[in-house]
Amino acid sequence: MSLGVVRTKRGLARLAPILLSARLASAACTPVDHDHAAWTAILGRFVRGGEVAYGRLAREGAPMLASYLDGLSSACADDYARWGRAERLAFWINAYNAFTVKRIVDHYPIASIRKIGWLPGAAFRERFIPMPGLKGGTVSLDDIENGTLRADFREPRIHFALVCASRSCPMLRSEAYRAGDLDRQLDDQARTFLADSTKNRFDSATNTLHLSSIFKWFRADFEAAAGSLPGGTTTSSRPALA
Repeated sequence: MSLGVVRTKRGLARLAPILLSARLASAACTPVDHDHAAWTAILGRFVRGGEVAYGRLAREGAPMLASYLDGLSSACADDYARWGRAERLAFWINAYNAFTVKRIVDHYPIASIRKIGWLPGAAFRERFIPMPGLKGGTVSLDDIENGTLRADFREPRIHFALVCASRSCPMLRSEAYRAGDLDRQLDDQARTFLADSTKNRFDSATNTLHLSSIFKWFRADFEAAAGSLPGGTTTSSRPALA
């Protein structure tokens, strides 16, 4: 056998797993339910007033959650290219929130998501979210928030919709985000968050507005959309979702 044939066979052997992985990813591609009905069913059953019954979800709802997450992970780039902006935005918000909930369920009982991992923020940086068809592998919560949602959509209201399993974060809605209702849902999340006196308040004695740290961390996002930080505390200045 010639050296050239040997090298060719070795090359094909190395290439085979890659080709197999690509075929499996293509075969696993399934249409996404843009109503996200399965996620709404989970939220309606295990969330009350923004509080998740993690213990009961872990005992009774883990298969439901796993099935929904598998559906998200099966999304494909070809399908994604045909989705509208609102469908894409709703998909990633729901994915972020649902995988955050899974993170807590997988480590339950735990006091806070921030207790996961040795380093601060490790739970958000670890790549545990399979997205082979859309991202070519696994991604982290930070990847979804900063690398996709903030980078691709320039929609500051996501910061009122993304939950981090902490009391300092926005409340988790008891329904999934859906393209047809997304503007209304995001506006409602913004109003609810801004009206929460545990996160934002006006001190009339000192004429001082105390805002959530979210407005400090993501100040550039709000200013880019509304022209100023005060403008970003209203829901009147926003990009179209169509």
